[in-house]
Amino acid sequence: MAPELTNPRAERVLAVKALSGRSPSSASARRRTGTYLVEGPQAVREAVRFAPERVRELYLSESAAGRYTEIVLDSLKAGLHARTTSDDVAKVMSPDAQGVLAVLESVPLRLADVLASASPRLVAILSRVRDPGNAGTVIRAADAAGADLVIVTAESVDVHSPKVVRSSAGSLFHLPVVTGVELSDAAPLLRDAGLTVLAADGHGEADLDEVADGGGPVDLSRPTAWLFGNEAWGLPDADLALAHTAVRVPIRGRAESLNLATAAAVCLFASARAQR
Repeated sequence: MAPELTNPRAERVLAVKALSGRSPSSASARRRTGTYLVEGPQAVREAVRFAPERVRELYLSESAAGRYTEIVLDSLKAGLHARTTSDDVAKVMSPDAQGVLAVLESVPLRLADVLASASPRLVAILSRVRDPGNAGTVIRAADAAGADLVIVTAESVDVHSPKVVRSSAGSLFHLPVVTGVELSDAAPLLRDAGLTVLAADGHGEADLDEVADGGGPVDLSRPTAWLFGNEAWGLPDADLALAHTAVRVPIRGRAESLNLATAAAVCLFASARAQR
């Protein structure tokens, strides 16, 4: 069957391409259209399987359609039409997508609504996190740990930027991700929902190992929201004041510190183990 899109200068092709970059114009295109781009077979497969209601457009290059038949079958089951493109057109849309792309609708979530409907026991909060790779990896770690919710505060990276979407490896479609909320608004809502807010901080008064062994000031088996700060300067005093306590991950070797995504994974899995 001949591909449906063969002109690399077609309006639809250029519109998809406009969503794919990290430039201000790409971010503006995402905001203006209320859509974002998902690139690559793994991420697109997860979007089709777990968030088909958000998929507006689905594209596979001629060669990709033959390699990733499960995506085509999943799209048919979900009632989605996968449009085929020439290989050249797919590369114009995104050179990094391996010929598999989807345009998804951005669906904003209200924190109060999610808390009321989900009764979460494990939450990750990203406060002023600017690195897209870190943000996506923390979302992935939260998903792997069985977290119920991720909150990304205002002044953080756009979770729909291509690198965040890629770094999340599909986890962006597995659990609710609330964005744009102020931490000062989120913390009281979390406390009212019965969660203990713990700040991950290298100078925290509580040691994670001691807390995990039941000897610290908090009980990790209780519903917990972990607060993670900026990669460079961590959590300011105003953010730390919103947490019940600050917890440090002990460093046994000579490393000066852990990066954000690694520290987040350690903390989230400590809570997941305690809550089993």
